Amino acid sequence: MAANVNGVHPTVSRPLKAGVFAPIPTFFLPESEDLDIPSFEAHVVRIASAGVGLLIAGSMGEAIHLSHAERLVLIHAARNALDGAGLTTVPLIVGTGAASTRETVELTAEAAKAGADYAIVIASGYFAGALAGNHIALKAFWTEVSQKSPIPVIIYNYPGASGGIDLDSDLITELAKECPNICGVKLTCGNVGKLTRIADAVSDAAAFTSTYPRKNPSAPFLVLGGYIDFLTPSAFANGHGAITGLGNVSPYAIRKLFELSEAARTDLSILPEAQRLQGIIARADYTIAKTSIAGTKFLLEKLYGYGGTTRKPLPPITPAAAQALWEHPHTQALVVLERQLSGKTK
Repeated sequence: MAANVNGVHPTVSRPLKAGVFAPIPTFFLPESEDLDIPSFEAHVVRIASAGVGLLIAGSMGEAIHLSHAERLVLIHAARNALDGAGLTTVPLIVGTGAASTRETVELTAEAAKAGADYAIVIASGYFAGALAGNHIALKAFWTEVSQKSPIPVIIYNYPGASGGIDLDSDLITELAKECPNICGVKLTCGNVGKLTRIADAVSDAAAFTSTYPRKNPSAPFLVLGGYIDFLTPSAFANGHGAITGLGNVSPYAIRKLFELSEAARTDLSILPEAQRLQGIIARADYTIAKTSIAGTKFLLEKLYGYGGTTRKPLPPITPAAAQALWEHPHTQALVVLERQLSGKTK
């Protein structure tokens, strides 16, 4: 990334493109709960090698349980692992949401210095009673963060992790138009109508960027789902992909689904196969998501030999729930699909 000279925003050397992204878990050593960096590095390379983008220190990464220093360690580890594997063009999206606007701005600057290419920012839910529905206050939050950030910012709309704060399509569209350093939104509200409205507002990329120029031309405004279970429908609504926890378990399957969904927009003969994969993936997403982060980590342990448990007070998955998850037909159908597409039999 070029130096920031005389107030000029640096050029992003790793452009943000439409696609599918995995929010990477943070792995911990048993007993001590210290960061398990070797497992983290191995997983980052595994996912990126499958053609899936990376988001670290997000909800799946238990960012709320990490110190600033730990987040920076993860950024350095991810960048070093990617570069060491020859994946030098893979960008890093990093969660930098914090309790206050001030701390969010500080953490975003620290993340940028550590090697983050993009920040994804959620509003704290601690004072959700005062913030939820307060259009002015919420708009001011993302406006200030994006204005002061040295890297482009993605809005993270996840009511379940922010005390019920749920941005509407009007507010997100306003931020997209008025904040040139905001480069997208992740909609973990699961609202397909909202995605459709926002995507429509930015769907003509050339016209949108001409009217509302981006601070960095390599960072267009992307509209991303927070779940993979509506990826094919969102493609036909001009969405740009998804950031999905299922990408940790089945990166090849979700990448294939994205490719088929995009291709089907111009060749409807491909649509039935996209719909078939969407069905398998949607059912698995629903089943696995109910077991949250602990369930995803269990599946990684089962499939790849690492995963471990959560950091307290987030509870681990119980043995009975783990066995039920693994044996569930939705999980097994996804495992079969992933093995087929990855070329691996085990």
